[in-house]
Amino acid sequence: MKNKIRELREEIGWSQGELAEKCNVTRQTINAIENNKYDPTLQLAFRLAKVLNVTVDELFQVEEEER
Repeated sequence: MKNKIRELREEIGWSQGELAEKCNVTRQTINAIENNKYDPTLQLAFRLAKVLNVTVDELFQVEEEER
């Protein structure tokens, strides 16, 4: 699953730590999600989308081979 977290976070000017704090997770969690090493829970996906002011659909895209 691809995501736009890094791109959106950098557009806003936040560090991984700042985004993590706003989402009540660790910086390491944000790093793992951005690097596609961890798929967030549904609850965290919605929290990330809300904090980044996008929909979950805009934030995460299923890659073709996953369909």
